[in-house]
Amino acid sequence: MATLNILYEDPHILVCVKPHGIATQSKSIRYPDMVSLIKNHLTKSSGSRNPGSAEPYLAVIHRLDQPVAGILVFAKTPAAAKDLNKQLQNQGFGKYYRALVANTPSTKEGTLENYMVKDARTNTSRICSAKENGSKIARLHYDTVPVTDWLFTAPAAFHGTELEIHLDTGRHHQIRVQLASVGCPIVGDTKYNQELSDTTGWQTIRLCAYKLDFKHPITHKTMHFQLANDPV
Repeated sequence: MATLNILYEDPHILVCVKPHGIATQSKSIRYPDMVSLIKNHLTKSSGSRNPGSAEPYLAVIHRLDQPVAGILVFAKTPAAAKDLNKQLQNQGFGKYYRALVANTPSTKEGTLENYMVKDARTNTSRICSAKENGSKIARLHYDTVPVTDWLFTAPAAFHGTELEIHLDTGRHHQIRVQLASVGCPIVGDTKYNQELSDTTGWQTIRLCAYKLDFKHPITHKTMHFQLANDPV
């Protein structure tokens, strides 16, 4: 059973670390997701043991793919949710990732900008033309950084690159698709790394949302959170 790693909590928001393999929110009741784990935590914290009591309010502000670990913020009140969603829509969030990728980008740092479209039937996304129905702009900035083991351990005989990525947009599978499109698929990504497309069983994707910045929805104080070790 997954346990919560809470970085910060007050009456308005809760910031926590999502482990690899746990969905942010799922329709399935067979496996725990972050929403159900947090609601259980809120119920226990409130001291409510009445099975007929109202379910605690919790709003999902942003998501991480199920295989991806990292920092998420949730709103505990409608007012907090409204403000955080407004920040998200106006690029008020600083969302930073680290990734281990196969190969090396053609430039040490750069911007990737593409149009992307999601295929709901296969739960995948791909790069497309701007004119294609349902296409949306996707943009990220990357910078190469020294390969370290402070966040995740590189696999044996790893010869790729570690990147720091700053998202300008938040499209479905965006980082995974855009990096694969320039020949730098993420290590452990069985969906978009062609070398792993026939792999069966669980693979740990080396992608983590390791840093998050935003303003507190009530106090408007700048909030900064950063991981310093493996979130698994």
